[in-house]
Amino acid sequence: MVQPVRLGRYAVIRKLGSGGFAAVWLARDEQLDAEVAVKVLAEHWVDDLDVRRRFVDEGRFLRKVESPYVVGVHDIGSTDDDRPFLVLTYADRGTLADRIKAGPLPLPDAVDVIENIGAGLQELHDRGVLHRDVKPENVLFRSTPTGERAMLGDLGLGKSLEAVSRVTMPGGTPAYVAPEQVRGDVLDPRADLYALAAVTYAALAGRPPYGATTLAGVLAVDGPPGPLSTVRDDIPAEVDAVILRALERDRELRWPDVRSFAGALRTAALASVPAGRFSVHPWVAATVAAALLGGAGGYLGWQYGVSRQWVRVVDQQQVLSVELPRDWTLTLAGDGWRPQGSSAALPGLLVSGNNEAWGEAGAKVPGVFAGVLPPGTMPAAAGLPGPAGCTVTPERVDKDSTATAKYVGCPAGMTTYERVQRIQGQLIRIQVRAENTTQAEKVLESVTYNPRK
Repeated sequence: MVQPVRLGRYAVIRKLGSGGFAAVWLARDEQLDAEVAVKVLAEHWVDDLDVRRRFVDEGRFLRKVESPYVVGVHDIGSTDDDRPFLVLTYADRGTLADRIKAGPLPLPDAVDVIENIGAGLQELHDRGVLHRDVKPENVLFRSTPTGERAMLGDLGLGKSLEAVSRVTMPGGTPAYVAPEQVRGDVLDPRADLYALAAVTYAALAGRPPYGATTLAGVLAVDGPPGPLSTVRDDIPAEVDAVILRALERDRELRWPDVRSFAGALRTAALASVPAGRFSVHPWVAATVAAALLGGAGGYLGWQYGVSRQWVRVVDQQQVLSVELPRDWTLTLAGDGWRPQGSSAALPGLLVSGNNEAWGEAGAKVPGVFAGVLPPGTMPAAAGLPGPAGCTVTPERVDKDSTATAKYVGCPAGMTTYERVQRIQGQLIRIQVRAENTTQAEKVLESVTYNPRK
């Protein structure tokens, strides 16, 4: 295609790339004095109504989510020969595919990229859209005032969840596509989750998990890919386990959603040195303590690479998770606990600003504890003791699936919640301490339990 001088009001600078269905041009929006990317339908598809519809649908899907982690669509128009074009956010720092060609990414860099892309992908899913073509070429980087940000682009194969509630036509990129998408099965967000995990593997290994080059080759794959720890010696087994679970051929065995996967990946990378087990009486908040291996310094060094103010932390067994402010995460223990009445350790995690001080009476340390309890009946809120040394009368609330005691000003200046909650049939013990009630409630309600099948 000959370079056009203008596309609508946009002055064309140079060609950025092209594919089977469209060409992308770097252009300048002279009215706003800004560079943009203009994606134009290829000439030979101008009369294909189905392709035109899919092209315009991409713009509609992108408009469904306004996220810093998804390429934005700013305008739509038509060329003089009636070809539609989309005006998109310009990613000036290339693609993940470019970077993988130069070699595998350091683990902290890869985790940051996947967390960005996972956030964008989850927002698409939350708004009822599947991407269906997550791959390194569609992971773009854009400059920011403090560095750069990864963004998800190219929804040319995007579909609404309503549309994929029916059997769909096979499609996708062989090296990254989920097997159920190749079979034409009814899809759900776990197809995109699989693709994101394959991209994660490629970012760390320098190659995709499998060598399939055709859709038929995807279905011929037998068994999991080789562990990343056999490719490079700086990949912890915990990280391997998180990625391999997301790459399960049976989607019922994968993480339940992208958010869970990204959180587990971050936690496994941060806590690559196994945490020690900790033991607590299930009803006494003040006795919760943790034996940590390794130092908090390494954890901090990675944690403050997170671009958002809140992060999700997952226990070592990858079934419990909680979202909390990143400045709480100075220390972490997540390798289980042994509640009273249990002969074996059960999943549990403790994250706080200072785990050693967490169990001290009156300690003004924010944090959260969550642990699986042995089978039993839901206790009454009246039976939940408060923090050690606390004389404040709590607000107690009993519901079908929760028993909650709320303490305001105990310790002084803090809000403390004690709760037992039944999640997916399992009793979970939760303790939260925060400087304000709103923050404490957000953490309390974020606790999830997703047992592996």
